[in-house]
Amino acid sequence: MRLLTPAALVAAAALLLSACGTTENTAAAPSDTAASGPVTVTDARGKAVNLKAPAKRVVALEWGEAEMVASLGVMPVGAADVAGYNVWDKAAPLSAEVKDVGKRNEPSVDAIVGLNPDVVIMAEERDSTLVPQIEKYVPVVVTKSSDASRNFDRLREDFKLIAKTVGKESEADKVLSEMDAKLAEGKKAVEAKGAAGTPFLMADGYLEGSTVSIRPFGKGSLVSDTAEAVGLKNAWTGKVDPQWGLGQTDVEGLTALTDPKTVLFYSAAEEDVFTTGLAQNAVYQRLPFVVSKKIHKLQAGTWTFGGPKSIIMTADQIVKAVTT
Repeated sequence: MRLLTPAALVAAAALLLSACGTTENTAAAPSDTAASGPVTVTDARGKAVNLKAPAKRVVALEWGEAEMVASLGVMPVGAADVAGYNVWDKAAPLSAEVKDVGKRNEPSVDAIVGLNPDVVIMAEERDSTLVPQIEKYVPVVVTKSSDASRNFDRLREDFKLIAKTVGKESEADKVLSEMDAKLAEGKKAVEAKGAAGTPFLMADGYLEGSTVSIRPFGKGSLVSDTAEAVGLKNAWTGKVDPQWGLGQTDVEGLTALTDPKTVLFYSAAEEDVFTTGLAQNAVYQRLPFVVSKKIHKLQAGTWTFGGPKSIIMTADQIVKAVTT
């Protein structure tokens, strides 16, 4: 099965597309415990969304948003493509009670409404047609979801937006502090090893017939920002889209990467084209990171479009790869 989401993300935006779970803090700060009255948040549309109280019953229609909700200690009552989430995003596991409301690019409005949610949280790409349908029955909060010009700032804004929606602002501050500490710690470890500035390529890929297509994560993608935050340098300079920071190439396109120090990180929770479709490819076998065996597959369930908990999970692996 080929990866769909921000993949079909970029290509299908016009068609509606767009950690370990943190235990709920029972001794929360007053901003959480006192947040029992009305709540108003301004979402990515610039729209003020009014709730009678912090949302307790949440439906999330994108994996990154579902991860953020769960990592704040609020388990969603529903999410889109729960089975896929359980494969691709293990930073904040969902409980078995979370109901599946359909595909991420085509969720069921009936299934969503049937869960009697306090709010539906969804990514901006789905705004055009789904929001009016859902808002007939339940408030909708729309996140930015990605912005390759400022992805870390965007992530913080989305996370704080969701936290305010569910009355977990102090918990959000803790998770963001944990993320910042992990990145700072990783950068020190990389510098101490003399690995600062190591060039890297982060990619995923899929097989169409006998053709391997590769999707590099360029500068501005969330995973690139993570790697650069710990001191590495993105070696991919090809064209990428402005939202996700994703490019498109084939094996021949990777021959532009000539630095022998280059490290390849790749994501493949299902089909692994880097060890199957490219196993006998002569061009691939001559690439510097293949010759030097500097290839690191991210752990299954490392979601490259996730929230702070995914950043922590990704940073840990990147730092370990270049310091051991």
